[in-house]
Amino acid sequence: MNPGTAIKPRLLVLASTYPRWANDPEPGFVHELTRRMTETFRVLVLCPRSPGAARSEIRDGVEIIRYRYAPAALETLVNDGGIVGNLKKTRWKWLLVPGFLLALLWNAWRIVRTHKPQVIHAHWLVPQGFVAALLSVVEPRTPPFLATSHGADLYTQRSRLLLAIKRFVTRRADTMTVVSEGMLDELSKQNILPVRLEVQSMGVDLTHSFRPSRDVERIPAQLLFVGRMVEKKGLHQLIAAMPTILAQRPDVTLVIAGFGPDEMMLRAQTKHLGVHDHVRFLGAVSQAQLPHLYRQSSIFVAPFIASACGDQDGLGLVSIEAAGCGCRLILGNVPAVRSAFHETAEIQLVNALDTNALANACLRALTQPQTDTASIEPLRARFDWDVRAAAYASILHSIATRANP
Repeated sequence: MNPGTAIKPRLLVLASTYPRWANDPEPGFVHELTRRMTETFRVLVLCPRSPGAARSEIRDGVEIIRYRYAPAALETLVNDGGIVGNLKKTRWKWLLVPGFLLALLWNAWRIVRTHKPQVIHAHWLVPQGFVAALLSVVEPRTPPFLATSHGADLYTQRSRLLLAIKRFVTRRADTMTVVSEGMLDELSKQNILPVRLEVQSMGVDLTHSFRPSRDVERIPAQLLFVGRMVEKKGLHQLIAAMPTILAQRPDVTLVIAGFGPDEMMLRAQTKHLGVHDHVRFLGAVSQAQLPHLYRQSSIFVAPFIASACGDQDGLGLVSIEAAGCGCRLILGNVPAVRSAFHETAEIQLVNALDTNALANACLRALTQPQTDTASIEPLRARFDWDVRAAAYASILHSIATRANP
């Protein structure tokens, strides 16, 4: 057979957070990685259905199947805050979890039997990794799988049962990846010992989308926050710092792009503190609109913290996006940030739980000249999507080859 006509191996991707339609403001990093896999794999994605999303479709060469796990009006476990955030905010949604797991297991089993994939990529240890591990036990035709932890699945879920499940997943996985070096210590603390372990982050389009532009003029006193409105993002702390900031710089405006379960509480906080005239809630913003926001803002602030339940960001791609657009950065001093920016001096790290320290960091940054000249080449070499996709494709091919030499 001519090598150019060889049939590509089939890759099954299991994910929970996945864009529901084009320009969906929900995080799209799994699709951005997966669509780049179509050059070397026939890709099928299995993800949960959400109201308004197609039951099945082909997008960017990726076949997408969305499974039902509850009556249509109740399929709200995943979006608008993520599974962990939604379960914390709305306790009744725990009732959706059994159906979610059973539907994922059933549909994954059917796809393994009918489509016969050569390798599986399970994003998140629980529930996708757990389902892949279960299938490897009960279905002999299940191919080997790669389990990727993105952060929340590692830092939270610490009950004895869930720790046992995560260890079960990593024992059954051919390979495990984590998205930042900062997560390695947490693996050791939880005694999670995968057979093969690599640090492989998700990516950002630093070549075409997220890059500086001389055509956009920066607003000198505009702070920008981008992200979900959940505890670990630290937006509550940033709003709490606004009175101190405004006392010295009354011209400052904080622009917030995002949505999530804490939005009403955060809006109420701005009114309680009397800063609502200086805070703009933009709501959901598509990926296509984000570069302009980064380019026009003076400072990007991502005050990451560890939440009360231990959850924290595994990487924080918005920080990479902002850096790519030439923003000055003020970031919460969590392990993922320290590992991502260890080669970059153009940032301020701060303990965001200390609102005075956070306010002072913003005030210092506002006095610094905006240059846009900081090189992003070290970040591009590590985080550009072409680099990240090549790394993941290599891992998945190695897994498939070991199973079918």
